[in-house]
Amino acid sequence: MATTSDIRNGLCIRYNNDIYKIVEFLHVKPGKGPAFVRTKLKSVTNGKVIDNTFPAGRKIDDVRVETHKFQYLYNDGEFYHFMNEADYSQIRLLEAALDTPKLMKEGEIVTIIINSEDNMPLSVEMPMSVILEVTHTEPGIKGNTATNATKPATVETGAEVNVPLFINEGDKIKIETAKGTYQERIKE
Repeated sequence: MATTSDIRNGLCIRYNNDIYKIVEFLHVKPGKGPAFVRTKLKSVTNGKVIDNTFPAGRKIDDVRVETHKFQYLYNDGEFYHFMNEADYSQIRLLEAALDTPKLMKEGEIVTIIINSEDNMPLSVEMPMSVILEVTHTEPGIKGNTATNATKPATVETGAEVNVPLFINEGDKIKIETAKGTYQERIKE
């Protein structure tokens, strides 16, 4: 058993007969009244995100987990297939277990959180950023770069990201996986 002071991003807890992963949290100490912890929880079974407030000091039922490195192989529409780098065993997960499946390309190394009680995969953690190639974008208009103007671009995995006007097709860009936003152009 843990308490609200143990809450951190990525912690898996049992709540309302389901297992949730803490996506965001904020400890709040108002000037009047007791402290509390505001959280955003994502269900690892169906991907639904809920907001919840825990009073300070409340006991929470944390889930013991292990993390393993897996390589993303492919998806067959419904399932995403991964291979354990240590023993080459394969598992498949539903799209709901993934935070940003559109930013994963084949061969990507991810961390999968596994419940140590029943060896069920709970969620997939992407690297902080990924490097993807732009496959389609409209050409930028010369002289229109005085402001922070952006345009949509499609990357090799099919995801759409807003990029600055100077990005062209064939450029490799770094994308922050947590927000799905453009970070920088990669020079080769």
